[in-house]
Amino acid sequence: MMRHFIGLLILPLFSFHFGESQTQQLPKDYFVNPLDIDLILSGTFGELRSNHFHSGLDIKTNQRTGAQVHATAAGYVSRIKIERYGYGKALYITHPNGYTSVYAHLEKFAPRIEAYVKKKQYEKESYTIQLFPNDLELRVDQGEVVAYSGNSGGSGGPHLHFELRDAAARPMNPMMLGIQVPDSRPPLVKQVKVYPLDESSTIDGENKPKLLRIIPMKGGRYKVESFRAYGEIGIGVNTNDQQDGAYNQNGIYNVCTTFNGSKNFEMTFDKYAFSETRYINQMIDYEHFKNTKSRIMKLYVPKGSPLSLYEDHVNDGVLQLYEDGATHTYQIQIKDYQGNLSQIDMSITNDSIPSELYVDANPNLTFVSHSQTYSQKYGPFGLTIPKGALYENALLDITQQGDTLKIHEDLIPLHKNMHISFELDAKVQDNLNQYYIGRVTDWGAVYHVNTKRKQNKLTASTRTLGTYAISKDDTPPTISPVNFDRNAWISWNKTLKIKIADADTGVDGYRATVNGKFILMEYDYKTGVLTHDFADGVVTDTENQLKVIVTDNVGNSTTFETTFYRKS
Repeated sequence: MMRHFIGLLILPLFSFHFGESQTQQLPKDYFVNPLDIDLILSGTFGELRSNHFHSGLDIKTNQRTGAQVHATAAGYVSRIKIERYGYGKALYITHPNGYTSVYAHLEKFAPRIEAYVKKKQYEKESYTIQLFPNDLELRVDQGEVVAYSGNSGGSGGPHLHFELRDAAARPMNPMMLGIQVPDSRPPLVKQVKVYPLDESSTIDGENKPKLLRIIPMKGGRYKVESFRAYGEIGIGVNTNDQQDGAYNQNGIYNVCTTFNGSKNFEMTFDKYAFSETRYINQMIDYEHFKNTKSRIMKLYVPKGSPLSLYEDHVNDGVLQLYEDGATHTYQIQIKDYQGNLSQIDMSITNDSIPSELYVDANPNLTFVSHSQTYSQKYGPFGLTIPKGALYENALLDITQQGDTLKIHEDLIPLHKNMHISFELDAKVQDNLNQYYIGRVTDWGAVYHVNTKRKQNKLTASTRTLGTYAISKDDTPPTISPVNFDRNAWISWNKTLKIKIADADTGVDGYRATVNGKFILMEYDYKTGVLTHDFADGVVTDTENQLKVIVTDNVGNSTTFETTFYRKS
């Protein structure tokens, strides 16, 4: 691969006034690929993910860690963040044109950056850390190795997560900025669904959504079965794209619809603001996703949605079908960034007006307004669903029995946290510190929700409807050595590895010392292993007293102590 290098010696000639407005012209020749391999993706920009749009490209690294990661352009390291979950080890580089590049799920940083980070971690005595170097501390050349790819944080396998953000910190589609990914295949069409959007609308005579049978044609074309409809109707599609060299299905770039030959709706995955990302749950058929794990995107604008991904549309993309007997053509065109096209054609016939309205009159359901805060007591529980938490008004199944509160099912999305409280008055003779609010799964397991206690009251906040129960964790974490034995000589070990776990509420914190001195231990939550690198140079004695303390999320604590020996 050919690379264009900008030497550090000319960096001072740049005016580093970061954050100033950018030119209107996108800098398509400014950035280079961050890896020395052809780019094969496991994730595209804007791809539909759980509770968010994907903000970059996931680049495959042949199922291995340790690939050299290059600065996509000259600039300076402006942020370094290390966390257990999320991006894991992440590096941010700010460039003279106002853009910032992001490299995440890293294994480690390049030596001078790694040394900078380690120094700060030991000063803070913490593995997790966030740093903001100034523009003189860690300048980099275009093409310079700044890190090595990994599998840290919430990564599902070895890869590099790569982003480009503009001066307003909005993630941009890197393909718009010159990052090339081979793609000669048109998008795939998997499902098409039609929706009645109010109680007087019908699909084939019924006031409920309907999946339509898809008929594949040649050349990326599809037809769907014809249907009858009355009233306000919306269409949805489940679609994915495959780039060359990859079998996994990624996100598309653009979808556009026409109604009777006129443009009706368009959405393009080119850029968005992070504040918008959770509106994905309003954009997709959330209930369908929760029931089937497949995402159907709505080809109309839901009421109140602020998504900037929406472009031209007529009547928010909603079809208004009232003229009895009229027949319409509706077409969906789906493109990837390289312009490969798939097309869906359908025919819709207006139905007659329904003889009666559909009204859900279930007296056991509770009406909760989108525009007003709902607050109610349920025995020892308190429940508050704030104004704007629901995208629209809803009828919820809310019931309490003993120490369990059912708040509907996770079939309706929440945009804001709801708040649950529980009075512990009946348990005051017990250790109140060990109680927590947990979410009960369909299979009966209870997962800890971040819970606070003030006197005899527990409180927790969550954006997931479902069943919640009061649980108790009186079992401390477990600690066991992985690559050494107690009282053993480990002179040839490069690392010290310890496995930690907590079955009930999970590990909250840990601290390790040798001979009373703090040692840095990297925590991989996916394997539950703490790792200390002896190259840090902290352990210098022959006889060493190791002490590891681990606490769980309700404060139970376990201490592990042993002696090990190394040649000094």
